[in-house]
Amino acid sequence: MKDSEKLIWDQTRSATAQPRPSPKLLVWLIFVVSVTYFIYTLKLVSNSSNCSHGPFSIHHLSSSSTSLAINANATNGAAGREMELQHQKTELRHVVFGIAASAKLWEHRKNYIKLWYKKKEMRGVVWLDDRVKTDPKEELPPVKISTDTSNFVYTNKQGHRSAIRISRIVSETLRLGQKNVRWFVMGDDDTVFVTENLLRILNKYDHRQFYYIGSLSESHLQNIFFSYGMAYGGGGFAISYPLAKALQKMQDRCIQRYPGLYGSDDRMQACMAELGVPLTKEIGFHQYDVYGNLFGLLAAHPVTPLVSLHHLDVVEPIFPNVTRVEALQRLTIPMRLDSAALIQQSICYDKKKSWTVSVSWGFAVQIFRGIFSPREMEMPSRTFLNWYRRADYTAYAFNTRPVSRNPCQKPFVFYFSNAKLNSTMKQTVSEYKRHRVPHPECRWKMADPSALDKVVVHKKPDPHLWDRAPRRNCCRVMKSNKKGTMVIDVGMCKNGEVTEA
Repeated sequence: MKDSEKLIWDQTRSATAQPRPSPKLLVWLIFVVSVTYFIYTLKLVSNSSNCSHGPFSIHHLSSSSTSLAINANATNGAAGREMELQHQKTELRHVVFGIAASAKLWEHRKNYIKLWYKKKEMRGVVWLDDRVKTDPKEELPPVKISTDTSNFVYTNKQGHRSAIRISRIVSETLRLGQKNVRWFVMGDDDTVFVTENLLRILNKYDHRQFYYIGSLSESHLQNIFFSYGMAYGGGGFAISYPLAKALQKMQDRCIQRYPGLYGSDDRMQACMAELGVPLTKEIGFHQYDVYGNLFGLLAAHPVTPLVSLHHLDVVEPIFPNVTRVEALQRLTIPMRLDSAALIQQSICYDKKKSWTVSVSWGFAVQIFRGIFSPREMEMPSRTFLNWYRRADYTAYAFNTRPVSRNPCQKPFVFYFSNAKLNSTMKQTVSEYKRHRVPHPECRWKMADPSALDKVVVHKKPDPHLWDRAPRRNCCRVMKSNKKGTMVIDVGMCKNGEVTEA
């Protein structure tokens, strides 16, 4: 290397070199920082345990946060309990009945209410147009007089202005302020409810929503004149509590807009239309706008729970040779044993004898010579007359079949007489005695059902029948060791079981 290059290299090194810190200085700095951190930590711990003030104190914030947390927990707990209560099944204590009645007919018709109303289990009010004598021992709902409606205009010349009073019963019942109500159920003083089946229907729906539940008339002409979207009050209808509250706020204004309507039912439906709530149809509510004998309708009841019966003063007693009230009292026997299955139809065949058997559980058994298809048997036979007497079978709102004119095809009818629960077998045993009426001579060469005196039906109670998809129960003709007695088993259809001859 030349001398000049070495000189330049030495100058460059001396210009870029930096003085290094002393090792003693680094140790001293680390020591000072450590001591400071240690003292600071001790002070912080001391303040947090003894002092409620200072820049790092969180005592007040913790107190308010705890209070907020407690309130939040209490609110959430209350909301949780409320939600739990709301999701409980609807029971009779959640239902309030509003019953439309007339003072003139009270002494007679209160006997229908006694058949189904249980004062200790239910809530309800009978709304009358005038004062009546009451007896606390009769276990009837409390009686109230409807509010005066003379300020409402009524212009229908064929009807009666009591329709306005009756149409306001739900609103008046709501104003009584009863607690823990989910549903208001409307009916007449000649309506009989099967209350356990009513609950089965109501539990299908959310009582917190707007629901208007009921059914139509059996008369097509009635439905045309009034509405196919209207619940008939005699058959009964249910209104959820929120809908009743909304109705109560606007009903009087609504009624004033419809002075020409005929009854209470159509006024109610008019207000439902203004609220935008359609009818939810449940065909187990029965208006029974018919005359004569209900046998055909009850012996082929649709596959749905029996909820109500109406117009009981208009039709014949449902069992022969007894009064109307006595007949309904007899019906309460199977009602108590297995309400879900009450008057539910089952169809089967005695293949050896070529008989068709139709069981309406708790009501009647029919035996026909020959084979009838289930399609025929599930249609009601025309034992009744239309509400409009000049109308024929085409004026019904459902299919019917004629009563056979062939003397050999006239059914042998066995009416329900008694039932009991066999606790050992865990099944009901119901008896049906033959209704002895003259039968025309039959020349068919086949077994004659007139040799039978009694039918015994075995059936296990099935409270969850309507928790499953709708289906008729199946029946089977069993071997009988008693002369003059047919034994039938009724129950859920087995896997692959079909009603065929």
